[in-house]
Amino acid sequence: MLGEKLPAEKALAWGLINRVVDDGAALAEAMKVARELAAGPTKALALMRGLYWDSTENGFEDQLDLEYRTQRIAGASADFREGVAAFLEKRPARFSGD
Repeated sequence: MLGEKLPAEKALAWGLINRVVDDGAALAEAMKVARELAAGPTKALALMRGLYWDSTENGFEDQLDLEYRTQRIAGASADFREGVAAFLEKRPARFSGD
């Protein structure tokens, strides 16, 4: 609030950021994270993002109801079935976005 400089390590410790990288490594790290996200359950990630954005407009009860309904959508997806199968078969999941 006072415009003070905040070292990256302190921002990390406070939970304001989730990682610190060396100078010049930010793009490579961002691409790594992007690849991980793209290989993940993209439908579930999109649903979570929507819940996050909607949470600023909703009261507690409305948000809980929305999260309940969203869980049902995610649980009926092909990606959910793939995630469970991959877990049981002890293999990496191959999500399709469905």
